[in-house]
Amino acid sequence: MTTLDLAFVRAQFPAFSTPELRDRAFFENAGGSYACGQVIDRLTRFYRTRKVQPYGPYAASAAGGAEMDEARSRLAAMMGIKTKELSFGPSTTQNTYVLAQAFRRFLGAGDAIVVTDQDHEANSGPWRRLGDEGVEIREWKIDPATGQLDPARLAPLLADGRVRLVCFPHCSNVVAEINPVAEIVAMAHGAGAVTCVDGVSYAPHGLPDVAGLGTDIYLFSAYKVYGPHQGIMAIREDLGMRLPNQGHYFNGDTLYKRFTPAGPDHAQVAASAGIADYFDALHAHHFPAEPDAARRGAAVHDLMRAQEVSACQPLLDYLAARNDLRLIGPRDAARRAPTVAVALDRAAEPVSAALAEHGINCWGGDFYAVRPLTAMGVDLGRGVLRLSMVHYTSAGDVARLIAALDKVL
Repeated sequence: MTTLDLAFVRAQFPAFSTPELRDRAFFENAGGSYACGQVIDRLTRFYRTRKVQPYGPYAASAAGGAEMDEARSRLAAMMGIKTKELSFGPSTTQNTYVLAQAFRRFLGAGDAIVVTDQDHEANSGPWRRLGDEGVEIREWKIDPATGQLDPARLAPLLADGRVRLVCFPHCSNVVAEINPVAEIVAMAHGAGAVTCVDGVSYAPHGLPDVAGLGTDIYLFSAYKVYGPHQGIMAIREDLGMRLPNQGHYFNGDTLYKRFTPAGPDHAQVAASAGIADYFDALHAHHFPAEPDAARRGAAVHDLMRAQEVSACQPLLDYLAARNDLRLIGPRDAARRAPTVAVALDRAAEPVSAALAEHGINCWGGDFYAVRPLTAMGVDLGRGVLRLSMVHYTSAGDVARLIAALDKVL
């Protein structure tokens, strides 16, 4: 099969069979997806049988440590990176903050970093605060009409060779246009800078090929990729070992411990292996056997994206045809993540509440994307209505949403 088997997919998610959720169409996936059964099973098993300090000499402890290692190794393999280059933290926001503290000591007088006004604040605020430490902050601005990040606007910011770090999103959580990451990374590397990519809004739509993108750092959140509430960080080994250690001094020789100063959540790290279980189950159901994890991940990525593009396009067409709202981001589903934000002629949150009465679960607000919404002239008091889907969103869900929007708007 080369088309996603939606019945098989939805059978992997207990939420679709629970009384509280089974009759609802879920369009708040950008805030956190449903957890797959494989993750829930692993988390339950850990708490029942392995909730002890891991890596000890007795069976329960050794099994817990082995599952934590399994999560790291399998997810890293799917993203094309070394196992040691993947680490877990309590959230992507926290991981970014810790990284910023490392760069605070790493950067010197006269150094500059580039941030964008397209980002969620988690990948913008911690870096901007380095301006208080004497680092020059340069802002790569979006087009206020489209929200697009144009690489041509980055080139002048890199021209003098003083930029050491470029931070930007794989895609924004409100604009949703997929940025040309590999092209941007090549530009930054050509100017002597390293890159930090916020993949929180992209990774739910297929695990990224981090090696292929070429970025030095890639961040995303497991709870938006059908897993537990953990932040996942990929950092290139040579960069990670050059940055100042932020963990216990005696762990400084272990890359995946250098940027996790707090003790890890053992159960949630172990349960993250369920994400790999789920992706492998999708691959096994749809494709012939493939021993290479990165190739399996790539095939599942493309399968998921194809389903999302097909499901999202009718919604984009419907919204683009209305004259009482502003559709943020591209109208072509193939150019964007299926996270659809619209600015209305009224406050968005009451509209989301009204949609809930029609069985549509979504939300309205600013979604911590204050900078891009402000740059695009969106009234923050009204916010935007955000309608976000992933590969398990059906054409029927979208049709139900459109019918509900007709009534509510």
